[in-house]
Amino acid sequence: MANHPSAAKRHRQTVRRTAVNTARKSRVRGFIKDVEGAIAWGDKEKARAALRAAQPEMQRGAKKGVAQKRTMSRKLSRLSARIKAS
Repeated sequence: MANHPSAAKRHRQTVRRTAVNTARKSRVRGFIKDVEGAIAWGDKEKARAALRAAQPEMQRGAKKGVAQKRTMSRKLSRLSARIKAS
């Protein structure tokens, strides 16, 4: 338990941030899963549409710090390449 007001505030902020970041990470994973599902079904148009929806969400996640910028860039690139190859 925090013994000082500033430590208590810090704890409240951490709890809130953790909840927000967890939700954001989960949201990004869901968008990625939609793209991968469309690729698995072989539906190129649906996969393209899912990637267009996922891209801003993934970039927002990188901007907000839930994932590295390079990691999201690599994932986007690989998803795009998989769509092209299918």
